[in-house]
Amino acid sequence: MYKTAIKAIVKRKFSYADVHLNGNRPWDIQVYNDQFFPNVLFQGSLGLGESFMEGWIDSAQLDEAIYRIVQKKISEANSLTSLMTSLGAFFLNRQSKKRALDVGRQHYDLSNVLFQRMLDSRMTYSCAYWKDANNLDDAQVAKLDLVCKKLYLQPGMRVLDIGCGWGSFAKFAAERYGVKVVGITISHQQLDLAKKLCKGLPIELRFQDYRDVNESFDRIVSIGQMEHVGYKNYKAYMKMAHRCLPDHGLFLLHTIGNNASVYSTDPWIDKYIFPNGMLPSIAQLARSSEKCFVMEDWHNFGADYDKTLMAWFNNFNDHWLELKGSYDERFYRMWKFYLLGCAAAFRARNIQLWQVVFSKNGIPGGYTSIR
Repeated sequence: MYKTAIKAIVKRKFSYADVHLNGNRPWDIQVYNDQFFPNVLFQGSLGLGESFMEGWIDSAQLDEAIYRIVQKKISEANSLTSLMTSLGAFFLNRQSKKRALDVGRQHYDLSNVLFQRMLDSRMTYSCAYWKDANNLDDAQVAKLDLVCKKLYLQPGMRVLDIGCGWGSFAKFAAERYGVKVVGITISHQQLDLAKKLCKGLPIELRFQDYRDVNESFDRIVSIGQMEHVGYKNYKAYMKMAHRCLPDHGLFLLHTIGNNASVYSTDPWIDKYIFPNGMLPSIAQLARSSEKCFVMEDWHNFGADYDKTLMAWFNNFNDHWLELKGSYDERFYRMWKFYLLGCAAAFRARNIQLWQVVFSKNGIPGGYTSIR
């Protein structure tokens, strides 16, 4: 009776999102193990993701299934896991210097080969800009160029790239705009490959925490780093950027954003993909930037992340036969759930992608927005 009731509740919840369990439409979910029902009911998104990883469920169009689930918020649950994650984030600094290294070890140090097969030719691991582009490579070049133009880069400028990844922005800016770049990362594998890719250019790459940077730069760029900073450290992040910029300097922040202020991330993402991460809200960024910066421009192109993630998944899927010697089927299903689930969240407009331009004292005459 208890199991029957749980099944009925779960089926009703998914039906509300127009996802039928064992239905015949491409986005319907096929259930192969009844353990799925209590897992998703009591653990929400964590139970949904783990059920998919274990092969207890499947869907021919997983991204469309999750899109409907996210849109109706039916996988959200007041589970013990969610509660513990939130309490931990409230009482602890989950993004302290020591804990900040976790995401480097767990995610970014997975394998350079994995990311080479998944990303564009420049290895740009952030949202592309698809306004006038038809493929991933062109869309990433458009994004890098957009950042450079928004920063009004000029030859000879010194630029800090916080969370430089494999050096795609640093290399592009040095080659196309003649600037000198200092890039910092907390991933050893990223750093090793980035040094090779940027060899011969006026680029210095370091294994360094942003809190330890204390020198002068004409411009600062942060692409895909704020998601790892945590709300307890937002003010310190802004103060670091403020102290490293001269009065005429500009700071561009490129980050995924949340529609509401939260203090932790999705439990499944936290456990399997980005430990200790969280997405800032508009309010959190505004509060942390007060008394440090003037906000000159705020650009939302979150819908472009849907296209970017789908392109990444297609690359990953196309190269799986080559990659599977290093990973098992559970990893494949985990990575598939990550990429398609995130694409679905952007498609549902549940999360956003912002580029924010800050100046220290306000640009005389105003800032010209570039799109």
